[in-house]
Amino acid sequence: MTLQTEFEFILPRGYVDAKGNLHKQGRMRMATAMDEIAPLRDLRVKGNQAYLAIILLAQVITKLGSLSEVHTGVIEKLFSADFAYLQDFYRRINEDGTTGVPTTCPECSHKFEVDLSRLGGS
Repeated sequence: MTLQTEFEFILPRGYVDAKGNLHKQGRMRMATAMDEIAPLRDLRVKGNQAYLAIILLAQVITKLGSLSEVHTGVIEKLFSADFAYLQDFYRRINEDGTTGVPTTCPECSHKFEVDLSRLGGS
């Protein structure tokens, strides 16, 4: 059995680059201990603890649309819905190791799993 370490996602809104191009599909890898420790030394995090999430996401997002690089400037310019989606996605893949959520149909009580990686976009 192989451990899945990268997960695809689709942003709810999408990142709009300087040329007006929309980027919605991406990939995020699982974080390492160093990914979570290293940003604590960053002056931006020392000045504002909330900046930690921006640095973490910039480190673990391996692809976003056709962008050549995902850096903190990209994360800073995400719509708030996309930022919240990525924070939750990060938490799910790093805590649970999956993007699936166990669900039960309220009408028939059938149990199934919903893959959150596909719920971001339309």
